[in-house]
Amino acid sequence: MNTEQQKAVLTLCLMAALSDGGKDAREREALERIATRLTTESGNPDAFNLQQMYQDVIFGRASIDALAATLTDPESQRLAYEMAVHVIDADGSQTESERAFLNTLRGKLALSEFGAAAIARDADALAAAATIPAAALTTTATSTTVAGAATALSATDEAEMDTAILNASILNGALELLPQSWATMAIIPLQTRLVYRIGQRYGYALDSGHIKEFLATVGVGLASQYLEQAGRKLLGGLFGKLAGGLVGGLARGATGVAFSFASTYALGQLAKRYYGGGRTMSTEVLKQTFEELMAPAKELQTKYLPQIQEKARSVNMGDVMAMVRR
Repeated sequence: MNTEQQKAVLTLCLMAALSDGGKDAREREALERIATRLTTESGNPDAFNLQQMYQDVIFGRASIDALAATLTDPESQRLAYEMAVHVIDADGSQTESERAFLNTLRGKLALSEFGAAAIARDADALAAAATIPAAALTTTATSTTVAGAATALSATDEAEMDTAILNASILNGALELLPQSWATMAIIPLQTRLVYRIGQRYGYALDSGHIKEFLATVGVGLASQYLEQAGRKLLGGLFGKLAGGLVGGLARGATGVAFSFASTYALGQLAKRYYGGGRTMSTEVLKQTFEELMAPAKELQTKYLPQIQEKARSVNMGDVMAMVRR
């Protein structure tokens, strides 16, 4: 996949993220922030200016016809549609305008209805996995957003939770190295489940809306996060055969691995502090604490890189899907 095709895929992902026309200011700010960050990290901002792509989408300068025409092979066409579907499904159910966008994109990419339906099934499964089923909710505490009394945990329980956070971080780092284009898309559902289980251990019955709000507050939010993960993979050239599979991933996936490991680890530790402290942190304190936790988490990733690489060699995607559905 050449640079122009990479740019086309990411521009289509941006168009997908904004196709509902209803993104709130926070989500738009997150998208713009990610575009700026990925432009800087690309190492060649003049050739790969995602921030400019974002502006082109916002001001209507991007054309589906022109972008689709750049994707001339079946693999890149499927990839573009697949990523667009995942970005849209990140927020849950599709709106009428989002469905219209995907129908138009499918036609421009000359994808069959059968092929598009298969992509949609995978995306729907991952999106559903990010939703905590009502049957799973406990009744040990209310799900209100006011401060409350958290369940006290023993030192052993705390240690077990830290181990669970570390294992989740290693797995999410490993998913960045897999050749399957949708493997990275499992990271958000796994992070959602991690926050849910931590809150549950401290006695809080949380619904999906609360957890999504928590993730969005600290900047680990849904459509924008999916876009960032897609951008990191594309910039590293790590999509399946386009990059030589796992070997290519191990050689070029350092940035994505570091981010996914660190964001998962920092998110888990933040959730411990938040729910263990009775949910008394303000929005600003949550954001600041998350940023403070990210730096040591990135350093920790270096220590555990061999385990991440080994996990990538042994992980079974069927098992991952089973994990996000639990």
